[in-house]
Amino acid sequence: MGNYYPFKRRHFFKLALVSGFSTYLLSCRSGGQNSTNTATDTDQADLIAFNGQITTLDSQQVSASALAIKDGKFIAVGTDDRVLQFRGESTQVIDLNGRRVIPGLNDSHLHATRGGRFYNLELRWDGVPTLAIALDMLREQAERTPQGQWVRVIGGWSPYQFAEKRMPTIEELNQAAPDTPVFVLYLYSRGFLNRAGLEALGIDETTQAPDGARYELGEDGKPTGVLLAEPNPTILYQTIGALPAMSAEDQINSTKYFYRDLNRFGITSAIDAGGGGHEFPSNYQATEAIAKAGELPLRISYYLFPQTPGEELQDFQRWIGNNTVDANAALSLQNGYVLEGGGEFLVWSAGDFENFMATQPMLSDRENWRSELKAVTREIVSNGWPLRIHATYGESISNILDVFEEVDREVSFDNIRWAIDHAETIKPAEIERVKQLGGGIAIQNRIAYAGEYFVERYGAEAAQTAPPIRAILDAGVPLGAGTDATRVSSYNPWISLYWLVSGRTVGEMQLYNAENRLDREEALQLWTVGSAWFSGEEKIKGRIAPEQLGDFAVLSEDYFSVPEAEIKNLESVLTVVGGQVVYGSQDFESLNPELPAVSPSWSPVAYYGGYYNAEGR
Repeated sequence: MGNYYPFKRRHFFKLALVSGFSTYLLSCRSGGQNSTNTATDTDQADLIAFNGQITTLDSQQVSASALAIKDGKFIAVGTDDRVLQFRGESTQVIDLNGRRVIPGLNDSHLHATRGGRFYNLELRWDGVPTLAIALDMLREQAERTPQGQWVRVIGGWSPYQFAEKRMPTIEELNQAAPDTPVFVLYLYSRGFLNRAGLEALGIDETTQAPDGARYELGEDGKPTGVLLAEPNPTILYQTIGALPAMSAEDQINSTKYFYRDLNRFGITSAIDAGGGGHEFPSNYQATEAIAKAGELPLRISYYLFPQTPGEELQDFQRWIGNNTVDANAALSLQNGYVLEGGGEFLVWSAGDFENFMATQPMLSDRENWRSELKAVTREIVSNGWPLRIHATYGESISNILDVFEEVDREVSFDNIRWAIDHAETIKPAEIERVKQLGGGIAIQNRIAYAGEYFVERYGAEAAQTAPPIRAILDAGVPLGAGTDATRVSSYNPWISLYWLVSGRTVGEMQLYNAENRLDREEALQLWTVGSAWFSGEEKIKGRIAPEQLGDFAVLSEDYFSVPEAEIKNLESVLTVVGGQVVYGSQDFESLNPELPAVSPSWSPVAYYGGYYNAEGR
């Protein structure tokens, strides 16, 4: 399998232009002579955007001021004069007002369909600057939450983002919501139930926790409300799963609002990693309904994640028998929703949970993980499905690669697009083994939300290369970036881009030295063409250039010139997918597509939106 290296311009492949492009169009790309020709019906664009500062990430034309899209693809990129020649009577023309334009962002590891399914039920603390504000939001939401429903804060925050630099106490949760049940999740490390929540779930001193987890007990021997994954997060999955669900109609509404907030930050594509507590196909119906209606505002390639330990092989055999993956997803993106492969869990017994507040799990301590992983991997590879696998620690990755290499000797990995997800402590030897087997590595900014705990457990020196971003790039292994949202880090991609550039956590702890940080262009490439590798689309997605998919974002400020600390505050003011405007604000608010009212009406999204906005409170 050929590798693609999504790095700086000096590393770009000189990809040939697709045959059939006219000499005239090539002259547009290179800034040829002016022409007063009027576009014909066959070459007029559907959308033209001009008067911008366009970062193309295309080695043949690094920058431009205008772009044109027809039939979902860029057909011209260059100067205003050149591109405006593609204007016709029906062309939508947008003045970019000098703003920075980038290719649409692509999250290589986002739990998109699951996030949409729950979004309207969740009070997001993503980006909230103080614990006092967070608790005020919780108090306000508890007052409007109807009987039988919960207030739930499910990931996307760190105690170190707060000015107070601490987690909430159970007493604070009880005071904020004395009668309404509350569940707060921090990563997959711990959860917090207030008194009403313990009562609603019937948890008392006789309740048994799943293996690898426990209910914290007070001096009186009763549960305090703190749920601890040590490191198995099943106790947290089970708690979320026990809470009331929305109706099918409300889940569709919820998914539309979640995807709108992704568009707000310039996300135009995501690779969906499945997730625990998320059954296929029943829990995918909201996104599928939106896609079938032609209303999906971003492109989603999704993976299938087995839910029941010990039944993974049967799940994959059934899925492979009943479904077809798209070997070239780009050719089937009419509705933007494509089955990609298997993962991120292949078997539960090989899961090395990333709880940096607990002792590192070792696969060698478990029975049957090797035989179970081999059976599932062999089934997937022999049927030509792409795969990806969750692996946090270098020791786990080494053991997993032993199995993959054994399968490769029996039923070759050739032409299989596969990846390691997370890889915080991957070692140089394992990076080389991934390369030799033709795989990629998808990294996420989980450490930006848990870095302080990683340093406490493993030390500052180990944290400097967790993950070893520069070493992976230098090895020539395909590398993409993402968030692992929504239950771990936030879905805001600019937090990830800030982390890649600055090497800092959301609490501003300096994790990385200069050698493991990226410049702004490198970081952006990981979030565009780099991530496109993981869905097999690196040749047609991630750049602003003719024949690339027509996805772009117009930024609130210039990513390349704002102070480094301001990167995390960037948003998109105009997001376009396939030539269709899916989000607009500020200068472009009149173009923002209308959504139905939030449902249910008491949803936190109706009052706070998603990612924190002080002006929107």
